[in-house]
Amino acid sequence: MSHSTCRRFDHIVILSGAGLSAESGVATFRDPEGIWQQYDPMDLATPEGFARNPSLVYEFYNARRKQLDDVAPNAAHRALARLCREYQGRVFLVTQNVDDLLEQAGCSEVCHMHGELRVALCTHCGERSIAATAFDGDSHCVHCGEVGGLRPDIVWFGETPYHMAAIERELSTADLFVAIGTSGTVYPAAGFVQEARWCGAHTLEINLESSERADVFDEHRLGPATEQVKQWVEEMLAGQ
Repeated sequence: MSHSTCRRFDHIVILSGAGLSAESGVATFRDPEGIWQQYDPMDLATPEGFARNPSLVYEFYNARRKQLDDVAPNAAHRALARLCREYQGRVFLVTQNVDDLLEQAGCSEVCHMHGELRVALCTHCGERSIAATAFDGDSHCVHCGEVGGLRPDIVWFGETPYHMAAIERELSTADLFVAIGTSGTVYPAAGFVQEARWCGAHTLEINLESSERADVFDEHRLGPATEQVKQWVEEMLAGQ
């Protein structure tokens, strides 16, 4: 089986998950010490939980948003930004992460399929606004002026991820699909590798350890993202 650095690719689709940002200090969700081991996702990441106890949900996401001020992009984020700048083919970045570390590293276009911590969504008018600070049920929408309609612009359990049509188009024409730091347990993202394979793409997993979908990938690179992603990007750029 050919390795990803032995070929020239025209269209790379990269899916990143919590493992990309873990070395920056951003908490993961499904690891033994992850967020969902400490909190019930049904209370914090469902429309029903928000309706039941909005103050708890506001408090949780305000705290997570504030934590972003204390973290910075790591070598893996910077390597992906370099790939986007310097690679001669198309590079499409889709992330399950709700942080903005890829943007901070210099990535100009990132597809956030699960939403963004720094964005508020108004349930009254449907408009989005930058949420640089805390907000709650007493906050007003900068677009329509209504109070009480803002919620975190996060895709919760039971909701449809964003940008799925665009992601499907990218997967259908990709000749290389790379999954970085993702557990392979959350759908529809966990199914992207199979979709890419059906369309003829070479598939690569870069992860701290093999994911639950490891058997579907053509190639694996195991180890810290800061090491493995940086090395892979350097090889890709040297080989083009």
